[in-house]
Formats: sequence, structure tokens, C-alpha cells
Amino acid sequence: MSNTVIKFGTSGWRAVIAEEFTLTNLKRAAHAAARHARDNKDYGFKGDEYRLNLENSGARAPSAPLAVIGCDTRYMSEEFARNAAEVFAAEGVNVLFSPEETPTPVVAWTVMRSGAVGGVMITASHNPANYNGFKWTPYWGGPAIPEVTNDIEARASALTIADCDKFIPYAQAKSAGLVKEEDFHQSYFEQLYSLLDAGTLKKARLKVAADSIYGTARTYLRPALERMGASVTPLREHRDVTFGGRPPDTDAENLAGLRQAVLKGKLALGLACDGDGDRFGVIDSDGTWIAPNDVLALLLDHLVRNRGMKGKVARSVMTSHFADAVARSHGLEVRETPVGFKYVGNMLRTGQFLIGGEESGGLSIMDHVPEKDGILACMLLAELYAYERKPIGKVLADLRKRVGTFLNTRVNLRLGPDADVQALAAKLNSRPPLNLGGSSVWRIDHTDGFKFIMRDGSWLGLRPSGTEPVVRIYAEASSRDKLDKLVDAGKKIADGKF
Repeated sequence: MSNTVIKFGTSGWRAVIAEEFTLTNLKRAAHAAARHARDNKDYGFKGDEYRLNLENSGARAPSAPLAVIGCDTRYMSEEFARNAAEVFAAEGVNVLFSPEETPTPVVAWTVMRSGAVGGVMITASHNPANYNGFKWTPYWGGPAIPEVTNDIEARASALTIADCDKFIPYAQAKSAGLVKEEDFHQSYFEQLYSLLDAGTLKKARLKVAADSIYGTARTYLRPALERMGASVTPLREHRDVTFGGRPPDTDAENLAGLRQAVLKGKLALGLACDGDGDRFGVIDSDGTWIAPNDVLALLLDHLVRNRGMKGKVARSVMTSHFADAVARSHGLEVRETPVGFKYVGNMLRTGQFLIGGEESGGLSIMDHVPEKDGILACMLLAELYAYERKPIGKVLADLRKRVGTFLNTRVNLRLGPDADVQALAAKLNSRPPLNLGGSSVWRIDHTDGFKFIMRDGSWLGLRPSGTEPVVRIYAEASSRDKLDKLVDAGKKIADGKF
């Protein structure tokens, strides 16, 4: 067997194609996940944890274990997905299979409404094109928590060559009824539209641009917007396994073409999804890229103020406190989680949380999948515009007047080859700095990394990587000068100068 260790990160196992992401290792991951699902098949059908009301969805729990399998638009993703289906069939787990690429939130929704024990998504999300990955979605439709991935990792490491040679050829599994192909579009669209104010959206007749970045949203984002009455300019909807030579992310730089389309067409919005459709990107009518931190605050305020919705708010520890200020203005409680949407999703699946989000572009809401859904986020931004009938930037300015200004940034600082990230973390634990950017540290939060919070509400966060010499620096303040001072302080800490 390969010496490769199957290790799940914040959102699945990802590796470079033909180096560690090989057919052999994919089968190892698939056998391990299938055995996990098979041995825990009852957990999808009983228990007091939150799951969507299956009776309302028209679905029934299957008599045999069922898994959903989908994939993104990367090189050979569809072949890898079929290989995974062959393994699950051999392990006694029936498969509901999408014959075309599918966004991660669509797989998550299909897991929930079909009563499946879980689902596989073949994707490396926003990683560069030479990567692929394997993501396991448990029965509750959200990212797998550590207790689940630890079990899958342990099972993968214990597999023998003989174990991984077991599979049923796809055509044979399909003819035997072990694999059933299904188009996931309609069911997902019905769920999506149930979460929106269709009347307000259709009445607004918005003019927008939709950028799929060559990814899975190419048959979802534009059709969803058009059904809600929008006139849509499509961008990057054809398949390109290289993603145009850039990682399929929704950062400002990668949305330069979307910005041009919005300005040229004098459009209300530019909306985008990353490679697997779980992250969002937003360009305002004046060409401004709207940061995910601001989107979370905007949509929270919109859902409460315009839609009359209520509930708690969940965000990751390194996400802006802007959402906290909005929540306070509406009398709502905020819960903070470690970094990673799996922790936010774990909150959402209780059914008590109105919205959950993170600074890297993940967001979902109540009565939906407890998984990032970039398509939903884009539709909610369009809905916000339809209610307010003015540029998002002006809505944002009004919100800041009401609850305060929160400027934030993130810097990925790569250290030298001799840097010892673990030693840096140990030093921060033993001798943390007590003055940063000219302000005294009031409190240190160790939820995930180090978060130094000042009395005026500004803060500096550092998360040393456990696998490479990288420190991620997060900072937030009410003024640009204060923000810059905090970032400089963070860089000095990363260099060990404290």
C-alpha cells in the first residue's frame, strides 16, 4: 500500500493529483468512508440531533444504507466519482449518483432530503487546479466534525491491499440497482426558492452578472437568478479544468472580469461562486468587491429587518465582530466557534441559529443545509438589493452608521524555511505580548490560535499553521491607522520579535 496518510483538513482530504491524490488512495478513502457509513447506518434515521423534516420533503429513510456522490469540474473528477461509487457498492452501501458536476451544497441538500447516511464530494474546492480532494458529508448535511473524520482516517490507515481491490464495475453496479443516477437540480432549486422572497425578487427585475469561475455553479447560479426574474450576464460558464490558470477562488483579484462586466453593463451586482459552489463573491454596482465579513453582517441585518426572521448567530473566532454589533442591535445572541465551517455547521444543525458564517466566504441560514452555500448567499444578496433598491455599498454605509465601523484584513505570512511555527506558538503561550499597536491587551482568546482583544474592541488574531511555516494574521479596528498598527504588530510577533 501507499505510505500516503489520508488526513482530513478543515474541509476534507486534498492532495496533488498523481502525487498523493491517486486512484489507490481515493479507493482507500472511499472504502474507509463506506465502512464508516455502513457500520453507523442507523445514525441517519434516529436520534435527537437536528435534521430536516423528511416528511415535509417527501423523502423517506431508505431500508439499506444510501450514500450520495457528486463531483466538481476538475480534471478526472467524474472518473474519480465513479470509482468511489464502485467502492461503495462493493461495501454494501447503495449510491445516489449525479452524472454531471454538482456543487457541494447540492450534495449536502441531497444527503438530507434522501435520508442518506452521508455523501461524497470529489473536490478540492478553491485549491489550484492540480489538486483534487475527497469530502465526506455526514447524514446531517454539514461538514464532517473531527469525531467522524478521525474514524475515517483510522479506518483508511488500517486497510490492506486486498481490502482496496474490492469494487463492483460502475455499469454492473448500475444495472444491479446498487447505483442510481439522478439529476439533483430540481430538488435543490425548490429548496433554494423556499428560502427566498420570490415576489420581491421578481418585482425588482435586477440586472446582474453571474460568474461561475468554470466551476459547478455554471448550471445553478444563472438559472436560479433568471427564475427569480433577473436579467443575467453570464461569465466563465464553460468547463476549464485549469480554471483559467488561477485557483477558482472568489477573491477580488480573481473577480476582475466580473468587475468589468458590472461596470460596462451598468449592472446592479456581480455575483460569483468558487469551484465547488460553497463560497461566494460579490461585486457592487460601482465595481467594489464586498468582503465576506461585511456580507455576513449585511445579510444578518437584512433577514431580521426586512424578512422578520429571528435566531442566534454563529461565526468563527477569526470572523469580524461586525455581525456581533448587528446582532446586538436586534437583541440576538452570538456564538463563536473555532475556524472551519464544520464548527459553524454544527451550530446551525441545532435549528436555533438564524445564520452562520466565516470570513473566508462561507455562509448558510436556518432551515437549510448546515454547510456553506455560495449559491444561496448570492441569491440573498440579490434579494437584499431588491428590498433596498440601492447599491450594496450604500446599504453598508447606512449599517455602519447604525452599529459602528469595523475594518478588517487577513494576511498570510510565509516564514523562512528555518522557522519553527510550533516554537512560536509555545512562546506565545508562555510569554504573550500585553501591548499591541499602542493599546493594552484586555483579553486573550485561545479558541483557535491566539486572539488578542483590546478594550476598544479592536483585535489581532494569529493562527500558526501546524503543517507549514505560515502564520495567518487577522486584524480588526475602527480606523485604518489602528488596523495597520495591529497588522505590523502581528508581523513582528510572527518574526519572534516580542
